Amino acid sequence: MKSQSRRSFLKQSSAAVLTAPLFVPHLMSKPPSRRVRHASFGAEGMAGSDIGSITSHPNVQLVCVAEVDANKQRAVRKRFPKANIYQDWRAMLDKEGKNLDSVNVSTPDHMHAPMAMSAMQLGLHAYVQKPLAHDLYEVRRLTEVARQRKLITQMGIQIHSATEYRLGVQIVRDGSIGRIEEVHSFSNKKWGDPRPRPDRSDKAPAHLNWDWWIGVAPSCPFLAGYYHPGEWRRRLDFGTGTFGDMGCHIYDPVFEALALTAPTSVESEGRAPAGHNWANDALIRYTFPGTRYTAGKTVRVIWYDGDQRPGKAVRDRIGRNLPDQGSVFIGTKGVMLLPHVGRPVLFPERDFKEFRMPKVQGANHYHQFIDAILGTGRTSAGFDYSGPLTEAVLLGGVATHFPKTALEWDSARLAFRNSEKATRLVRRNYRKGWEVTGLSGRA
Repeated sequence: MKSQSRRSFLKQSSAAVLTAPLFVPHLMSKPPSRRVRHASFGAEGMAGSDIGSITSHPNVQLVCVAEVDANKQRAVRKRFPKANIYQDWRAMLDKEGKNLDSVNVSTPDHMHAPMAMSAMQLGLHAYVQKPLAHDLYEVRRLTEVARQRKLITQMGIQIHSATEYRLGVQIVRDGSIGRIEEVHSFSNKKWGDPRPRPDRSDKAPAHLNWDWWIGVAPSCPFLAGYYHPGEWRRRLDFGTGTFGDMGCHIYDPVFEALALTAPTSVESEGRAPAGHNWANDALIRYTFPGTRYTAGKTVRVIWYDGDQRPGKAVRDRIGRNLPDQGSVFIGTKGVMLLPHVGRPVLFPERDFKEFRMPKVQGANHYHQFIDAILGTGRTSAGFDYSGPLTEAVLLGGVATHFPKTALEWDSARLAFRNSEKATRLVRRNYRKGWEVTGLSGRA
């Protein structure tokens, strides 16, 4: 966001909208006023924000936190002096798992699935930051296990519950701009790196357990300022590039508004990743099956990042400069610009001069998660929704490895019909000694 951070934006969200409670076997016999015993994977940055937002619910107790960087433990120790702090997340689950109800996973992308799956195998409800996982297979398995175990889940796409995105979804679903012909989504972020990995090895600082930070990923040397703390998004083994960072946010209202399912094909026109790093300036074309909200039997959704932007034909429909991030919905009766994050604007403006925006109420994305655990509400971005959304996003990352190749996707098989090489990128092998039940070996 340009005018305000995600964290400050969240504080303005209203209370969660309550709907029919979900059935939670191990909690239904306990009164809804009981405290939810919570643990965090991660202590600072987005993890610190998630901890603060989740514990702002009056029925939450932070029991413990796992953080591999001892320096990053200081702030959470000060805020929550009664919480137990661990450097090894596996030790935390072994010792505290039976005394917990829920977790949040707010770490680099490559550890989302191992941590979430390990917690879910213990019957713990999971709030997992976007993207849900690093690889497509991991996303599918998290979705399946959450469903099988009837766990409460929520992905950290908090703007999903905000008034602005809900309003954009409602406008499309009301048919105010007609049926949708295509959507153009974009972000100016550049989480790639064209430079080769430095040919050196630095000594990891004493406060960081580098081996534990690498986790399930392939072993690599510590390089000061290259991975930790903030540059891992650029690296193939640890992050998911610009699309992984922002795609789950910006595609979210597109996915929901159009009731999209799995795409049938995806094609990248940008640069391929170089060496260990993602590329910048992606342009990725998706074809999805049409829905009752689209104009045809299929609908195109195009993603642009970095210096890439929708072409003149799209910009002319708007008649103004595009924001740094957002989506343009091209409908049969008009066009909607939905900034990230901002109120939707309809075009041509003269045609919508008298248009009255529908009344839509926002919700607290984090409190939804806790209320659902307590049996007094439900989540809006549980894994049954956010899993398929994340799969679609991660398909774009795979496509960047094969520029100008239309990859035909078979969602049921988690495979590409026309590329064995691309199918090999659907799933990675975990580093020896870091196998995780439910993710390693056969499912």
